[in-house]
Amino acid sequence: MTQPQQQLCTFFLNEIFFGIDVQHVQEVIRPQVMTRVPLAPADICGLINLRGQIITVIDLQLRLDMGESAVRSTTHLEDEAQGFNIIVCSDYEVASLLVDQVGDVLEFTENTFVPPPATLKGKMRQMLAGAYPLAEGFLLVLDTEKILETLNQ
Repeated sequence: MTQPQQQLCTFFLNEIFFGIDVQHVQEVIRPQVMTRVPLAPADICGLINLRGQIITVIDLQLRLDMGESAVRSTTHLEDEAQGFNIIVCSDYEVASLLVDQVGDVLEFTENTFVPPPATLKGKMRQMLAGAYPLAEGFLLVLDTEKILETLNQ
């Protein structure tokens, strides 16, 4: 009997390995020209125009309380854009997550999935669905719905 599988789009934030269910990933793109939004929350980088669709760009590292993204803080207008935008969608929202690097799409057997540790606190705990153990550490799996949830508040 085949075990249920989960495919994850993997990426790095501050050298930590994360994944998002591929069912929520629309595409991965290089950073686009972005328009800043006055008075927006600190973790909102701005807006991009993706083939006519206006999309909010989220500094995922800041949203997870891991500090401001190095990609965001070191990129100036005249520099070539750094990092990647992962375009994710939920039932009601499409947004872009600013990440440092994109990895491969990996497949895991769902029976190896573990819930987030009880000792983990803060926003990371709220937005983390769980983790898959790897030979060297863990792949932390984010809950896309919870990441996008605050856009509608």
